[in-house]
Amino acid sequence: MMPVTVSWEQVALRILLAAIASFLIGYNRDERGHAMGIRSTMLVCLAATLAMLQANLLLGTAGRAQNSFVMLDLMRLPLGILSGIGFIGAGAILRKEGMVHGATTAATIWFVTVLGLLFGGGQLWLALTGSALALFILWALKRVEERLPTHRTGSLALEFGTPVDGGSHPTEEQVRQALESHGYAIESWNVHYAETALRSIECGLRWPAKRPLEPHTPAAALDLNRISTITSLVWRE
Repeated sequence: MMPVTVSWEQVALRILLAAIASFLIGYNRDERGHAMGIRSTMLVCLAATLAMLQANLLLGTAGRAQNSFVMLDLMRLPLGILSGIGFIGAGAILRKEGMVHGATTAATIWFVTVLGLLFGGGQLWLALTGSALALFILWALKRVEERLPTHRTGSLALEFGTPVDGGSHPTEEQVRQALESHGYAIESWNVHYAETALRSIECGLRWPAKRPLEPHTPAAALDLNRISTITSLVWRE
């Protein structure tokens, strides 16, 4: 529960602790090249802290006089802060080529807002515990996550020219077998024929991988590129 009266020493302590906690969390995001860095994290957290401090300082004026129909609901201020921060978090999430980016950044924005409200409201031990948990999740669990097996997805597009010197196109089944022999699961398959000649194949692939995840052209695609009738090979990941 917030105290009705707050000393300026308490105000300074809350702001200082919020600044330190948000700096450490923001440093983690900056270190990994994410959009939500030190300045953004500190601004969000301190804004929530100041808003909650204002609510705390106004506690003494809350209430309703006998001759007044106005009620000062101070909790609307932090609740409005949490609602408004959702728009910033939503703007941080992007969907590109079937992949969702920025979810952790959005969660970090929301989390540091809650920390700011805790610091501003004077729940310092709860706020410090939350800060420690956030740093553990962002730093320590990142190391654990990097060691977990995962799956990746990509797309392969092949175009075939006219066979020369008595050569022939590979069949669809041969292309499938070449991909599956390297551990790739085929999720989509689009084929184009001109009359009876195979002209192009587009397929979506999924395969197990180890972290860290670095984009690369898979061995299966490089093997297919050795086929003389393939005039174009495009790999997207």
